[in-house]
Amino acid sequence: MFESVGWGEILVLIVAGLFILGPERLPDAAAWVGKTMRKVREFANGARQQLRDEMGPEFDEFRKPLEDLRQLRNFDPRKAITNHLFDGDPDPLGLNGTSGGSSKPNGYPAAPAKPESTPLKPGEKPPVDPDAT
Repeated sequence: MFESVGWGEILVLIVAGLFILGPERLPDAAAWVGKTMRKVREFANGARQQLRDEMGPEFDEFRKPLEDLRQLRNFDPRKAITNHLFDGDPDPLGLNGTSGGSSKPNGYPAAPAKPESTPLKPGEKPPVDPDAT
């Protein structure tokens, strides 16, 4: 419920409560807030359980769209495309594995080594590929 409240905010609330209520009334106020939050949580859980009991299996059908929305919150386009194209395999060709041999453990050949490129000298024109331009 309060996932976004950090320790800094809690400390500010305690200090503000200490100034507003004073040290003698602050423990009573904190206990009242704790009891009230517990009652609200119990009420929400009871209402959810009562709704689940009355609706039966239809309750899960209504919760499905909410779960889908929660999953959209964690949506990552790269992960979605990888899951769609490679059935969830994050490294389908085995290119990220470490192997000393010439072929990977899954039978695919090792990636060719990249040729080292030398920096251009001053005044030297970069190579041009007429087919690429």
